[in-house]
Amino acid sequence: MSCRVCGKPAVDRLVPFCSRRCADVDLARWLRGDYAIPGPAIEPLENAIEDETDPSGTPRLH
Repeated sequence: MSCRVCGKPAVDRLVPFCSRRCADVDLARWLRGDYAIPGPAIEPLENAIEDETDPSGTPRLH
C-alpha cells in the first residue's frame, strides 16, 4: 500500500501513511475543509435566520 499523501510505501504502524508528517498533512486537509463528503445542499445562514423570525422581525422562541 502506498501513502495517500506522497505515494511512498506505507509504514505498518501508520497505515495508510508513510510518516507522521504525511498523517499530519492529511489531518490538516480535513480540518481546513479540503475534503468534503457529498450531501444535500444547505441553505445559507442568512436565510435560516430570516426563517426564524416572525413577520414583525421578532425572533421566534422554540
